[in-house]
Amino acid sequence: MPRAGPGEVVVRVRSALTCGTDLKAFRRGHPKIPMPTRFGHEFSGDVWEVGEGVEGFRVGDQVMCVNSAPCGECEECRRGLENLCTSPDMFSWGAFAEYMKVPARIVKHNMFKKPPGLSYSEAAMLEPLACVVYGLEQVRLKLEDTVLIIGAGPIGLLHVMVTRVLGAGKIIVSGRRRKRLKIARLIGADVVIDAAKEDVHGRVMEETGGGGASLVVECTGQLKVWEESTRLVARGGTVILFGGLPKGTTASFDTARLHYDQITLKGVFHFTRSAVRSAYDLLASGRVRVKDLITGSYTLDDMKKVIDQLIDGNCIKIEVVPTGK
Repeated sequence: MPRAGPGEVVVRVRSALTCGTDLKAFRRGHPKIPMPTRFGHEFSGDVWEVGEGVEGFRVGDQVMCVNSAPCGECEECRRGLENLCTSPDMFSWGAFAEYMKVPARIVKHNMFKKPPGLSYSEAAMLEPLACVVYGLEQVRLKLEDTVLIIGAGPIGLLHVMVTRVLGAGKIIVSGRRRKRLKIARLIGADVVIDAAKEDVHGRVMEETGGGGASLVVECTGQLKVWEESTRLVARGGTVILFGGLPKGTTASFDTARLHYDQITLKGVFHFTRSAVRSAYDLLASGRVRVKDLITGSYTLDDMKKVIDQLIDGNCIKIEVVPTGK
């Protein structure tokens, strides 16, 4: 049973969500997750214990937070790159549990009271939404822009929601699972492409008058898709490389395309405090509604079933409720 030290809070976890990072770490490890480790990092719950010096929270508060906060002291933080903070204790893991201790830095910077109208499962979506918001903050999206989102998993679908809020002119989603593409259409995609049956390049060119998408967001974490993305972006456009690949992977791109068509390839990772606040505001205001992305609910006793479903790929987000509803 965790205990709250100075500045810390212990949360009774009411809802924790699965993430593609969980599956990658389970299968092959992860550069930001030293093994062995506790799993789970998207969660919400009730304050169970408050440590000395904590301000703004008390026992019984319904809260939501993310799994990290920057140190503010390292070279990266001083350069404004909070998401690349090098502090060894930047991250906190272990939300697949009945109780979770939230470190002082997270309590101070990245914990919020849950709005009454937001369910615990929706509140647990704060962390992945903050990642999406941060990535899109790195580009200038104009109202007439066409956005292509490659991959209709949880992150791809969150990109649909946020680019719709930002006013994208046309949103195209490419994916391989019919159920996910159906949800993409439901939440705001203008065009969906079944990559298992259709020529993605041909369809994208058809939908963009032959010019390609102004913004391409790669959400699959597959080498082939990384390399294909530069063929789908318009001249002067940007490709966000969101889906991570294993360390040591090398990609090849057409250098003439990058140089003469002035293509920007932008890697993005994690989030900043301002992105977390923006994501919280999107959830709290109801401008982004994530309920349809949660496709199952299980207890901790069912974690084997949860992992099997993630491997199978027919789910989107699965909720883990440690002590049952």
